[in-house]
Amino acid sequence: MRLSRYVFVFLMGFFLYAFVEVTGRGYTHWTMCITGGIVLLVIYTLSNRPATSLIRTCLFGTAAITLIEFAVGVFDNIIMGWEVWDYSDIPLNILGQVCPLFSLLWFVLCIPAYYLCRHIAKQLM
Repeated sequence: MRLSRYVFVFLMGFFLYAFVEVTGRGYTHWTMCITGGIVLLVIYTLSNRPATSLIRTCLFGTAAITLIEFAVGVFDNIIMGWEVWDYSDIPLNILGQVCPLFSLLWFVLCIPAYYLCRHIAKQLM
């Protein structure tokens, strides 16, 4: 049961992130769908730990998402040259892969993700 729960959460993140990105910018990349699945698994794990608050989940989630985004960005954009995204024109960016503006967005997106993950955990218990 536990493995199927994690597969479900991964797939939920995979498709939700793809939906958000396609809705927001008109397209996505397959590596971003995988990243969305991994990210929701991280938030799921964080949000269902005892005594973990919404704010704490959002802070740790934002840090995790930013690190994951950086790693995927280096692979996708710098190593592979796929040009999936480029934040070079946004102030305080790091190698064009991450920036404070999008980290703030990840913090905000962690709020509904927290509640979604808590709901999933309750339903799958």
